[in-house]
Amino acid sequence: MKLRPSVDVAPGRSPRQAIPFLLPALVVLAALVLYPLVFSLIRSFFDATGDEFVGLRNYVDTFTDPRTLTAFRNNVIWVVVAPAAVTGIGLILAVLTERIRWATAFRLVLFMPMAISLFASGIIFRLVYEETPNQGVVNAVLVGVHDMFSPSSQYPGARPREGYTPTEAGFIADAPARAGDTITLPLVGFSPQDVPAQALPASVPAAGNGEVRGVVWLDVSVGGSAGKVDPIERGLPGIAVEAVRDGQVVARTTTGDDGRFTFPDLASGEVAVRLPSSNFALPFRGLTWLGPSLITPVIISSWIWIMTGFAITFIAAGLSAIPRDALEAARVDGATEWQVFRRVTIPLLSPVLLVVFVTLVINVLKIFELVFVIAPGSVQSEANVLALQMWQVSFGTGGDQGAGSALAVILFLLVAPAMLFNIRRFRRERS
Repeated sequence: MKLRPSVDVAPGRSPRQAIPFLLPALVVLAALVLYPLVFSLIRSFFDATGDEFVGLRNYVDTFTDPRTLTAFRNNVIWVVVAPAAVTGIGLILAVLTERIRWATAFRLVLFMPMAISLFASGIIFRLVYEETPNQGVVNAVLVGVHDMFSPSSQYPGARPREGYTPTEAGFIADAPARAGDTITLPLVGFSPQDVPAQALPASVPAAGNGEVRGVVWLDVSVGGSAGKVDPIERGLPGIAVEAVRDGQVVARTTTGDDGRFTFPDLASGEVAVRLPSSNFALPFRGLTWLGPSLITPVIISSWIWIMTGFAITFIAAGLSAIPRDALEAARVDGATEWQVFRRVTIPLLSPVLLVVFVTLVINVLKIFELVFVIAPGSVQSEANVLALQMWQVSFGTGGDQGAGSALAVILFLLVAPAMLFNIRRFRRERS
């Protein structure tokens, strides 16, 4: 008598019985994922109208379009910089906050940007990086720090009326001066309301033996004589004046409250009077963060701020799963904390770090909202990425859904390997 091996079949585990439950999800998946994917693939072989079959022309045009090549370049920068930066920062913060009392609250605060949509975050960072200091937080801080160590000039934008040639070092007199001469320096281009309160009425000094004397004043009185000191005009205090001979500064002085200055004990010979450019330098207004040269680093920094909480959460979960015996054994053997971190913690965390990194790469390849919102229209071409280029070509001024579908297929092919890598890794960990 032969005994058949018994097969335990749990009730309700039949694939046929599971089909009715899976069918709604399969229909939704096919409608939202499979159909758009197949349609985009087919559409990419047709022209803008969708009537004429053009073969691979859309793909050829994609790789010869300068805008698309710029988008490819920026996507490479994103993939190389952003995921590695977020993973590294997340690892450091997760390790540093592991032992503090308020670690959970700290991680919660860092994770909060993930609760805000990327569109809203982009609006926030667009305001943060505005160039005007009274609007942009970053430039307001930069201007404040700069002015602490290098105060701005008292007379920004002012200039001599005539007789002085602008140079890199400042305004230098066309006519030379000798000991005993009197110099008058009328300035324009400055508001009388901004003249310092301690300024006194200006007057031309008397000539002195062996000295060069002069006066600097704001020559803006209405109805007065241009280039001459009028009774109601005030001198400009605190202006640096230099005497230059053979390209070297031989004397330097500063005007008093009435605008007068004196060069005593000048040796015989001619000198040129110069007003250094530091007197009239425009105030520091920060950096043009949203300009063509800095726009991509600015957007990447915004994305790093948003995604760091995601990395910390995953890495902290991996840290909690590390056997404490391994860490304590390394410490007992005399390893420093840096050695424990480098040779024990990181190797044990490497699977988690790899998953976080690959997930961030997938996210980076699809970045769209931040670039669209933060980059002004004038520099959007410099900050362009593939997802934004696809939208602009398909629905923007281009209106060519054939070329846009080709870009969508290329973007899918770039994302698919990273997605498959994560799926295979998850399956391997389950088995």
